[in-house]
Amino acid sequence: MTVIDSLEALEALYAPGPAAASTVKVSDRITPHYRALIEASPFLTLATVGPEGLDCSPRGDQPGFVRIQDDRTLILPDRRGNNRIDSLRNVVRDPRVALMFLIPGSGTTFRVNGRAAVSADPELLKSFAVDGKAPRTCLVVTVVEAYFQCARAIVRSGLWQAERHVDPDALPSPGAMLAAMSADAVGGPDYDKAWPERAAASLW
Repeated sequence: MTVIDSLEALEALYAPGPAAASTVKVSDRITPHYRALIEASPFLTLATVGPEGLDCSPRGDQPGFVRIQDDRTLILPDRRGNNRIDSLRNVVRDPRVALMFLIPGSGTTFRVNGRAAVSADPELLKSFAVDGKAPRTCLVVTVVEAYFQCARAIVRSGLWQAERHVDPDALPSPGAMLAAMSADAVGGPDYDKAWPERAAASLW
């Protein structure tokens, strides 16, 4: 295996470097065009870093669920989940975050790098309530870099092409994976059977 162990060697492989279209798009704020991308997105991945390492977590809700407070501030509600709080633990100790927004049907993705804080302000949480249920916390993200990503990865993957979608029944179920990992102490067929109703009752 040939390992690249210097920036000079790496950059030589990718000479002559990025074209203008790869660099002029980078902004230190949310532009009107970038606002439109955020408002159309129902899903993002949140990357964080902490003393134990890295974490990348999915976040999803109705399109536009990330609030644009101003052109340098985004607010992301922490909806109900598994209570591992891996991302939040990281942010409390290291504020660096990266967001990648996906828009169903579009090849364009949108990236934000910044610094975040975990807020439990009662009025802020109340403003994000759905069906009377407020999130326990919100992430307040200060934008450092914002830019869109070209569509090559989406095109190559065929992500939005229905004929490329995988039949869920062809994959191990959550119940099966939990049972295998816990010697049948957790999970199993009953877990899978109960999950749709349980999830519907606890989305928010």
